[in-house]
Amino acid sequence: MDFELRSAREKLEREQRERKERAKLKLEREKKAKDAAIKQREAIEASQRARRLDAIEAQIKADEHMQESLIAGGGVVFEIVFQAVPFQGIGDKIKLPPSCFTELSDQGAFDKGPLYFELSVDYRDNKKTTHSGVLEFTAEDGTVGLPPHVWSNLFSAQDPMDVPLVQIRYIRLPKGTYAKLQPDNLGFSDLPNHKAILETILRQHATLSMDDVLSVSYGQVSYKLQVLELKPASSVSVLETDIEVDIVSPEIVSDQPSQHVLRPLQFRKPESGTVEEGRYDYYKFTIDDSTVEKVMAGSVKVIVKIDVEKDGADTDLYVSKHPVLFPSLNQHEWSSHDVGSKTLILESKERALSSGTYSIGVYGFKGTVKYQVSVLVQESSNGAKTGERAVSSSSDVDTVECRNCKHLIPSRSIALHEVYCSRHNVVCNHPGCGIVLRVEEAKNHLHCEKCGQALQPTEMEKHLKVFHEPLSCGCGIVLEKEQMVQHQARDCPLRLIACRFCGDMVEAGNAAADVRDRMRGMSEHESTCGSRTAPCDSCGRSVMLKDMDIHHIAVHGKSS
Repeated sequence: MDFELRSAREKLEREQRERKERAKLKLEREKKAKDAAIKQREAIEASQRARRLDAIEAQIKADEHMQESLIAGGGVVFEIVFQAVPFQGIGDKIKLPPSCFTELSDQGAFDKGPLYFELSVDYRDNKKTTHSGVLEFTAEDGTVGLPPHVWSNLFSAQDPMDVPLVQIRYIRLPKGTYAKLQPDNLGFSDLPNHKAILETILRQHATLSMDDVLSVSYGQVSYKLQVLELKPASSVSVLETDIEVDIVSPEIVSDQPSQHVLRPLQFRKPESGTVEEGRYDYYKFTIDDSTVEKVMAGSVKVIVKIDVEKDGADTDLYVSKHPVLFPSLNQHEWSSHDVGSKTLILESKERALSSGTYSIGVYGFKGTVKYQVSVLVQESSNGAKTGERAVSSSSDVDTVECRNCKHLIPSRSIALHEVYCSRHNVVCNHPGCGIVLRVEEAKNHLHCEKCGQALQPTEMEKHLKVFHEPLSCGCGIVLEKEQMVQHQARDCPLRLIACRFCGDMVEAGNAAADVRDRMRGMSEHESTCGSRTAPCDSCGRSVMLKDMDIHHIAVHGKSS
């Protein structure tokens, strides 16, 4: 009996403990669930608060951006992302799709003056920004056409994007008053009237932005100028404004300097240099009016000399007057291709000689050459006049023509002379030559089969290479050296001319499209440039520049 009661009591106690443990576990689970629910609710509330804050912040940023766009666009809001597509154009004007025209027109953007856009690219945490005008609204939907200037300022050639996306925003820009530009290397300041060249380039642009790089071409030479400073803002409009431009010298000169740098050369002060094969060194010197008068009178001559210090190596010498800055095999006014040291004389017979600045080009024809170049003014000798007097004084003597050398010899010594002459002298039989040579010299007297010029054997290889190898002009024509020099001086559409309307040195281009302009001898550039209008000084009427002379004669009865 006691055993049964004890068992029942133990069972009851055990069941009570189990119930307590279950109740305790239940309470713990409920507490944990409650804590988890509280934490979840707090997390949800925190997330909702964060989303609300993000939404508020985003809204604030959107409002600020909208306000900024409204201010920047003068009340016009236009912002879109397009895929960039390059096209060959000049200046900084882009092509947009027709849909952009409608959107801008609906907001009255065209009533506010010229259109300007801010273009930006975000790529690998690097943001690049520039500005542009608009050329036309003919691009395909979803694309924007970028000319080379804008493309090079937005995208890196070394690290191209797979899909170049550009963010475009309409913006208003102040008129620029000042710009500071820096060339990437020496030589740009040597260009004649380089500021006028810049003005011509800027006429092709609508905007300028800080850190933009402008490309300036002068003939076959190109320069890159970085925008260092602008006023009154970091991005300005250059349309219909007078902007002051300063050119500063490059801070760092490249270890491999450009060939196109003119080093000053003074009379009677030689300069030493080293030129590698296939490269040029350039120098410049100035001839004043008094020196030109003496040269034209025949009392002095200008001499350009180059002395070569290394045997086996050779140079060529080219000289031209500005605006041809960098004389070369294709383009020069004077040249010397003698083997070794050489002298180039600019005498009165050279009618192209006039006061101004001249350039010297030293070309490394063979090997690396150490040389010394100099310019000097030397008095002309009167030996020719003395010789003339000697000839005239001997004309009274009875003479007979030698049958071998064809020289006039006194008749009393003709027999002895002919015996000696036939034994020691030989006459070159090449048509047009007839030079009398010593017998031992005859083997070294050769004529070029193509042009007939008399040469030494050591000169033949260089002569054939310089004068008879075909040369290619940038316009596509292929000629030999002499014809190429004439072509680039008179006919080449890439030759530089002084525009009669803007005064700049520009490429001549092809013949003018307008028949009347062709009859007046205008180039393609002059025909376009002359189509600009200017007010007449007499009546104030706007007249095209190319018609101004006719207007003055026909309307005012006077020539301009």
